[in-house]
Amino acid sequence: MADLLLKAPLKYEPLRKNRWFLRFPDDIGIQVWALKSAAKPKMTITAVEMDFMNTKTYVSGKYHWNAIPIIIRDFIAPSQSQALMEWVRLHAESVTGRMGYNVGAAKNVTIEMVDPTGVVVQKWTCRNCILTGEVDFGALDYSEDGVTELSFSIQPQDCILNF
Repeated sequence: MADLLLKAPLKYEPLRKNRWFLRFPDDIGIQVWALKSAAKPKMTITAVEMDFMNTKTYVSGKYHWNAIPIIIRDFIAPSQSQALMEWVRLHAESVTGRMGYNVGAAKNVTIEMVDPTGVVVQKWTCRNCILTGEVDFGALDYSEDGVTELSFSIQPQDCILNF
């Protein structure tokens, strides 16, 4: 019973929610220092139900990686709105109505968790990410003096926990 009252050992440093980098390819132009928030990869695994007489058995079914929501801050220069819009244009061009090829729009993104000294201690590689859902270029309000934020979601084909 006394073991239950012990605290977690202090020699183990937990990962912190505010020590991370999300890195886009250089050709996208979204700067790592512009990021405000993001989610780590999340997977959904379905269950396949098998009926037999008066009971059910379950086995793993298909899985997929969920979309990753991201919020970035916008700047006059370098414009993160312009960088995001250039990536949007690889998916769909509103001026001409043309759609882009997935091979050009899909990009690899990495998420890095760092220790207190800045050393990467956990790395996710999210492969073939495309923009999905709503791409929001922010809201304007005369009564606020906050920084403009952009929000969007990326849909990875798969995610790899490298270490």
